[in-house]
Amino acid sequence: MRKIRVLIVEDEAIAAQAHRAYVERMREFEVVEVAESFQEAARVLGSRPVDLVLLDMHLPDGHGLDLLRQLRATGRPYDVIAVTSARDVDVVRQSVSQGVVAYLLKPFTFAMFEAKLRQYAAFRRTLEAGDESIDQRGVDAVFGAMRPAPEDEVLPKGLSAETLEAVRTTLAEAENGLTAGEVAELIGSSRVTARRYLEHLADLGQSARATRYGGTGRPHVEYRAVRS
Repeated sequence: MRKIRVLIVEDEAIAAQAHRAYVERMREFEVVEVAESFQEAARVLGSRPVDLVLLDMHLPDGHGLDLLRQLRATGRPYDVIAVTSARDVDVVRQSVSQGVVAYLLKPFTFAMFEAKLRQYAAFRRTLEAGDESIDQRGVDAVFGAMRPAPEDEVLPKGLSAETLEAVRTTLAEAENGLTAGEVAELIGSSRVTARRYLEHLADLGQSARATRYGGTGRPHVEYRAVRS
């Protein structure tokens, strides 16, 4: 699958740089451009192919909701994830009505950002893997791809739902088993942190442990997602 082309719409320079760095750490995505204003975003969208817009709602020359309406008026299939500090219920409601696929509130960690984008990547893969028509099971799979981990899932102290989802998705996408060090590199955490989440998934029966031999050092424990 080709990389998902991302437009970052963010007027704060430090935040824009951080978002670009976050996206570039994920191999499924590539940054098309960073737009610092409503007008600049509109220009890019009119001239460059874009799959996903990471949209701040507070722009110096307009509101993100107005840009959303303009996007929908073009009829082009842009997907949008709101990345914003806008907590107003009406803004959230209107974002949903305009087809925003996810809403990420600032401030956030890389793990939270990564979890949203990995969910989105799974969402696109599920859609693109289907035929021209789809049955109920397929529809449920598409909508389920953007659904976060259950809020009522009881986590051990010190574990977050966002990082757990990132680890779970990383295992699910891997063709082979992964060690804690490999998972840590992919999600941007320490090896010890990744191991805690991997062990939690193993305890839940959602990952399986195996021993990886080879090389001159000690064998490593690797983990694989348990396919249902």
